[in-house]
Amino acid sequence: MSMQDQQPPWGRKNKPQTPEEMVAQLIKKLQDFFSENQKQSPGPNGSTPERKPVNPFASISKILAIILVLIMIQGVYSSVFKIQPSEVGVVLRLGKYVRTVDPGLHFKLPYLEALYKVDIGQIRKQEFGFRTRSSQVSSFDRSAYEMESLMLTADKNVINVAWIVQYKISDPYQYLFKVKDVTQSVHDASESVTRRIVGNMDFDYVLSNRDLLAASVKSELQTELNRFEAGVTLVTVQFQDINPPEQVKPAFNEVNAADQDMRRLVNEAQAQYNKVIPKARGTALQIMEEARGYAAERLNEANGQTDRFLSILKEYEKSPEVTRTRMYIETMQDVLPNVESVYIIDENQQSPIPLLNIGSSPAIAAPKTN
Repeated sequence: MSMQDQQPPWGRKNKPQTPEEMVAQLIKKLQDFFSENQKQSPGPNGSTPERKPVNPFASISKILAIILVLIMIQGVYSSVFKIQPSEVGVVLRLGKYVRTVDPGLHFKLPYLEALYKVDIGQIRKQEFGFRTRSSQVSSFDRSAYEMESLMLTADKNVINVAWIVQYKISDPYQYLFKVKDVTQSVHDASESVTRRIVGNMDFDYVLSNRDLLAASVKSELQTELNRFEAGVTLVTVQFQDINPPEQVKPAFNEVNAADQDMRRLVNEAQAQYNKVIPKARGTALQIMEEARGYAAERLNEANGQTDRFLSILKEYEKSPEVTRTRMYIETMQDVLPNVESVYIIDENQQSPIPLLNIGSSPAIAAPKTN
């Protein structure tokens, strides 16, 4: 047990433990002080004694002393401050930026320095085209935010775009003092950048390139916020829903179905084209190459026969009889292997005499005649 617990109850003093209790005791003493002047004690014979003149300056000095003590207590109490782990503190001295303090216990000059706490760990979110209604089950309300999400594309089509922007504070000083309303600035800049980017794209491109659209919006929006010196850094830009308006959605679905049928037929025709045309081209090239080969063969054969005939003619002019006999023998060498029977006609005999049966049996010589 401590020494205070060992003291008897009549030896303890009711000391104030907190600044609030100290202020409450001072107020009570002040009330007791003013109430003493109103109390009067009866004299020995029951008459009321005469009042002594009260010095007004003494009362005023006591009041000023009490006020001064209150101001000192308040100054001491306000000079110590604590910054939470996810926060930073921005300190101004007579309205001028002095320093930024990290989480922990710190001190500042009372009545001269002002403290602004900024939560830099919190991720702030803004929704466009819808709002999340938090209850037992999260729901999305889009009925009152159609004008916020309707946009015009480059091909003069109307599209309904809903997206989310998440950001966190990166520069507490800029966040507090450079822009009056950072939340509204982020909202207006995000809507402006998104409308400009969507307005430079076609309807089909916006529908099929959601990630590229989000990346472009994030990059340009961060550049715009840096130019404003808003002191925030974007965490993510995510497009939740990109659809045509409800009024034209049935017509859009029909057009989309027709477009898909057209693409399917075009793909089938392209597949048939890729199958038939290369085959036809290959067949045509084959026929052309065969024709060229046949023409070259016939031409070479004709040239060879012409050269052979000219060479034979030259030899024939030199010795006709020898050339004629040679040509006869060469012709017989080519013809005789292809015949089955050979007949030699004798001038003195009326019927032909078989000389040689080449096809089926050995040659039989004809008998000699005188």
